[in-house]
Amino acid sequence: MQTSNTGDYVSPTERVQVRLEGSALHIVFNNLARHNALSVDMWGAVPALLKQAEHDERVRLVVFSGAGEKAFVSGADISQFEDQRAAKEAVKVYESLAEDALMAIYRVTKPTLACIRGWCIGGGVNVAISCDIRIAASDAVFSIPAARLGLGYRYSALKNLVDLVGVGPAKDLFFTARRIDAAEALRIGLVTRTCAVEDLAALLAEYTDSIGDNAPLTVMAGKAIMGEILKPSPELDMQRCRDLILGCFESEDYAEGRGAFMEKRRPVFQGR
Repeated sequence: MQTSNTGDYVSPTERVQVRLEGSALHIVFNNLARHNALSVDMWGAVPALLKQAEHDERVRLVVFSGAGEKAFVSGADISQFEDQRAAKEAVKVYESLAEDALMAIYRVTKPTLACIRGWCIGGGVNVAISCDIRIAASDAVFSIPAARLGLGYRYSALKNLVDLVGVGPAKDLFFTARRIDAAEALRIGLVTRTCAVEDLAALLAEYTDSIGDNAPLTVMAGKAIMGEILKPSPELDMQRCRDLILGCFESEDYAEGRGAFMEKRRPVFQGR
């Protein structure tokens, strides 16, 4: 097994790099050949690293970023798309790994920040909106292309999106699957702040320095209380949500969307 490590932290895959700088733990998606698209091993590496950070008093902030200059995360690793997401059971495995990673980001008690350059697509958006803070360079591009693929989209991801930007912008992004730039992402609240590409490192340092200097118990208490505020209504029908998602993955349209994606053509959906 190839690993990436720094000090006490060891990643089970070289496609996720980790380093501790001062009080900030940096988790870097490193799949450069595929613009940091998320593979199964990349999803799987995240929860254990966050669990370790949870109990590390040195860590005041966890920063997620993408290696290189072209992408934060460009979506799913299409080299695994057919094998990992085609069959019914494989869908459950892939979705479970992704959900575990995203919920680990969302639930970790310490602040999290997504530092975004270039492509932030699909799963990349999900990682970003699971974080507490999102900063983006002016070259960032965002999209949620599920409707072009026939995918079922998990409840937690849509809830995070609606909680963050509101139901109107969330429907706009999800229904159209259109791409938006950093300026529009800032306007609708998808990101917290933007800056020129050359200023991104300085903006990130502003956050690592200020959060590193602030009282950690106060910050974590504030995060926990805001999490309580955002909890779902008791009227939520979670089983219906699960059934709707599974219905998408079992549909003919999903097979068509997957095939079109692999063949780089426009899908033709039939609604069945």
